[in-house]
Amino acid sequence: MFTYVCLGTNDLARACRFYDAAMGALGLSRCDISQEADWEGWAGWGTYEHGGQQEVALWVCKPFDGAPASPGNGSMVALRASSWRQVQQFHAAALAHGGTSEGEPGLRPQYDADFYAAYVRDPDGNKLAAVCRGFTAPQA
Repeated sequence: MFTYVCLGTNDLARACRFYDAAMGALGLSRCDISQEADWEGWAGWGTYEHGGQQEVALWVCKPFDGAPASPGNGSMVALRASSWRQVQQFHAAALAHGGTSEGEPGLRPQYDADFYAAYVRDPDGNKLAAVCRGFTAPQA
């Protein structure tokens, strides 16, 4: 359904440090936009290939209108994790790189028996979740 999500930042260098660590914990690396014109001030993680013909990415940039970036009330981006360990690493990396916790890693049975997640806010206040489904006990 989605091709990309874009979140505002007031400090791209700080956001890149946070997202390099948090997205790296989920096995995602920074998109290569070195061949793109006019992409200064943007950074993305995920897939961006063939000039965007193949894209599933999370991007950060300063808002186009020049106003300060601010988080949306009720907005959240949930990212897929393949294991409980990835969820835990995502949470730890986020906190170590300027994020704040909005919910420790753990099962959320109110959503479903296999819904394991952690919630954080990035340094600009954007809310993110890492979610792993398919397990009801830790993987070996």
